[in-house]
Amino acid sequence: LPAIAGSVLVFDRATGAHIALLDGATLTARRTAAASALAARHLSRENSKTLLIIGAGKVAAQLPDAFGAVRPIEKVMVWNVFPEGAEQLAAQFREAGWDASAVSDLGKSVAQADIISAATLATEPLLKGQWLKEGQHIDLIGAFTPSMREADDQALQRSSIFVDTNFAVKEAGELKTPLEKGVISLSDIKGDLYAISSGLSSRSSAQEITLFKSVGNAVMDLAASITSIKDTKKIGNS
Repeated sequence: LPAIAGSVLVFDRATGAHIALLDGATLTARRTAAASALAARHLSRENSKTLLIIGAGKVAAQLPDAFGAVRPIEKVMVWNVFPEGAEQLAAQFREAGWDASAVSDLGKSVAQADIISAATLATEPLLKGQWLKEGQHIDLIGAFTPSMREADDQALQRSSIFVDTNFAVKEAGELKTPLEKGVISLSDIKGDLYAISSGLSSRSSAQEITLFKSVGNAVMDLAASITSIKDTKKIGNS
């Protein structure tokens, strides 16, 4: 079964009239990837060319196009706990025109990537801090409950941490558990998506490792819904 099953009903706040009924899983996947790309526009290095995707689900399938919209991505690597899933997604990317391949050695692949995006349902860390190198940007999408994690403590300690909203420190095991254990502190959270996109918080050097942790927010769903409706109207009028 899919990880997310739901629908989004958009209505006119003045009249209550229903405007659109959207598939929740598709909307979530696209707005999640868009938020990651927005963060990467400000946090990753401008010359980032190699993307490593950890995971092979619905969100992972959106990531090359999303990151490719803000950075000159030339090579895409896919790793998944089930190798056949990585092979299938890499083949899908190649059909879409990407230079993509499935990889089996996660540690070696991490060392080769400029941007590392994890979109999994992992409950134990997959990404180890000892694999990271200077200048990388880490994008953590999957751990959206307190019992889930994609990166270990060392990865957090080596990185400058950013979040989509401050709810991430309460909702994501990625941050909640390390904060409770004293591995990191709230002062290690450098800013949220508002601060990032408004220029109040950003990468400080080419050598810095940046880490963006997202858990999602209803405002993102609304923004994506409005954009989808506008795009649909444009198509209908053309």
